[in-house]
Amino acid sequence: MKKSHIFLIAIIAVAIGVITSTAGDASSYVSFKEANQLAVAGKEAQVHVVGKLKKDGAGQIMGIEYQPELDPNYFSFVLIDNNNEERKVVYYKGKPQDFEKSEQIVVVGNIQEGQFQASSILMKCPSKYQDDQINAEEKPRQAKL
Repeated sequence: MKKSHIFLIAIIAVAIGVITSTAGDASSYVSFKEANQLAVAGKEAQVHVVGKLKKDGAGQIMGIEYQPELDPNYFSFVLIDNNNEERKVVYYKGKPQDFEKSEQIVVVGNIQEGQFQASSILMKCPSKYQDDQINAEEKPRQAKL
């Protein structure tokens, strides 16, 4: 075999090794129930939980705790997962901007001491480019030549 072939095979082997080692670190999407089962089993793997903020009958968000004047690195809220199980989520960083406007929230972390400890928060916010009403009868404008 040529040296170039051996070099190419070595690079491919290293790439496969890197891919398999990083695949083990990937977390999965679970419910709070599954995250709790992992915690009881002693597994501290990071998981993703998708949910919505808890709201009252009037649509007001409930359960948010953030007092930046006392501790700017403590933020907690109540999240309801896709199975309608609610749990307190604690995030040891500041409150994300436009948090209250988000439609859906993904928290990444694990359950510790009965609450979900988030290492990061991903938010799905409503699109600012989405029109509320689209008029289908409106004629397109003609370009001037």
